[in-house]
Amino acid sequence: CVVVVLAARQRMRACRSLRALAGRFVWLLVSGAALPVLPAAAQALSTTAMPSWAGVVTYVVDGDTVYVRPLSGGAARSVRVLGMDAPEICQDGGQAAREALQARIFQRRVQVQVQGTDDYGRELGIVYLGPEDIGQWMVQRGYAWSYRFRQNPGPYAQSEHHARVLGRGVFAAPAPENPRDFRRRHGPCPH
Repeated sequence: CVVVVLAARQRMRACRSLRALAGRFVWLLVSGAALPVLPAAAQALSTTAMPSWAGVVTYVVDGDTVYVRPLSGGAARSVRVLGMDAPEICQDGGQAAREALQARIFQRRVQVQVQGTDDYGRELGIVYLGPEDIGQWMVQRGYAWSYRFRQNPGPYAQSEHHARVLGRGVFAAPAPENPRDFRRRHGPCPH
């Protein structure tokens, strides 16, 4: 008798969970909001829960680094957009990448999913404007490369391939130079 009661309670909880999920799905459809999709960077970079915080972009340094002031208060934090590599500011396409990123997210509220910090003290994170993965947005439009590591083509390899085929942004040039190779040959740009 106890087993039957416990099983019935579990089914009731499962039904409530499904109803709540279905309700959220219907709300998303009715409201016109985009359905949440796990972006390529989140899939490729981590399978564990990531710390996340919201803020407003206060400055765009270049095509892959921004300052974001947390909504919770405090000073703006330097964030390196993870998963992509934009041209250096002094490299062909560097100014265009900065301008595109600035036009897209400057003074806008974003969500940052932190993956760590780099040697410069910047937070490494996936940056979202609503449900949109900004790193993927930059690569899709040809303003950046999918960040490669050893033999891994990076989380946005497919988006980069499409940008190349369509000749978008830096890929309109006959032989665009990967920022990693540019830095190796010239060093970092003077700021």
